[in-house]
Amino acid sequence: MGRLFRWFAALAVLAIIIASGGGFFAYEMFRQSGPSEIEQTLVIPNGHRIGTVAEMLRRTGIISHEIVLRIGARLYQPEFPLKAGEYSFPKGASARQVLDILRHGKTVVRRLTVAEGLTTFDVLARLGATEGLKGSAPQGLGEGQLLPETYHFSYGDARADIVRRMRAAMTSAVERLWAARVPDLPLNSPAEALILASIIEKETGLAEERARVASVFINRLRAGMRLQSDPTVVYALTHGQGKLGRRLTRTDLRDQSLYNTYVHKGLPPGPIANPGIAAIAAALNPARSGDLYFVADGSGGHVFARTLAAHNRNVRRWRKLQKARQKKH
Repeated sequence: MGRLFRWFAALAVLAIIIASGGGFFAYEMFRQSGPSEIEQTLVIPNGHRIGTVAEMLRRTGIISHEIVLRIGARLYQPEFPLKAGEYSFPKGASARQVLDILRHGKTVVRRLTVAEGLTTFDVLARLGATEGLKGSAPQGLGEGQLLPETYHFSYGDARADIVRRMRAAMTSAVERLWAARVPDLPLNSPAEALILASIIEKETGLAEERARVASVFINRLRAGMRLQSDPTVVYALTHGQGKLGRRLTRTDLRDQSLYNTYVHKGLPPGPIANPGIAAIAAALNPARSGDLYFVADGSGGHVFARTLAAHNRNVRRWRKLQKARQKKH
């Protein structure tokens, strides 16, 4: 019934056009403002003919009459085909504007932002939940292969393509920063730099601290000391899949995983997350310091120390602050 009504309406519009002397009135209807009172986004799938597209546009309230768009498509720049994609149509867009958008307009640009320090498991979960992408992401990706940043894409792009872009961006960033590293670092390869950068990324989110945190780990590597990084223990326990959800225990610190830097000297066998460019740069250009220790300062940052005695004093202050906060709650 509804379809029959639309055909009668279309015939009525066509009759009005013919009865009104045709050309001028038809052109006015073609370029007059459309009914939409807001900007609207619509996906035009591949393979649809003008009639189906016109029906979609009318149904969503972007145009008033399908037949105006159909006739306009045949008479106005018919040499340019309609293009599939996701388009944004402004408020009150005329049939002529709609056709221009479908023929020459840019598709809507979507964004996927990957935060620094996410594990590959978390990045792929976010990618899988991102609307507008198609297909599955590749399996078997290692940790630290995907560069965190904002990626732009269009509706219908493949998840596998986004992953390829992430991997290429990480490879390029590591190569560039490795070439600009300071001399005499205790790092034998870009792969080792990426491992250290992932630890730095998980240890601090403060830009002003990264290079100093890096100096602590570099100094420890030079001295043959264990790195004793809590995030490596967390990774040993979770394998990068989800949060630990509790504090580390003494038993955790004795876990024999090769990722546990309280037990094993040197770097763990692989990254524990996907570090950003700033963390990689810090690993390869650490601050110059004699620091060997750091602990949380209670305000989101860390306090650093050169000696174990000074570090132990800082730890006592931190634990005292923790207890005071627990009493308040």
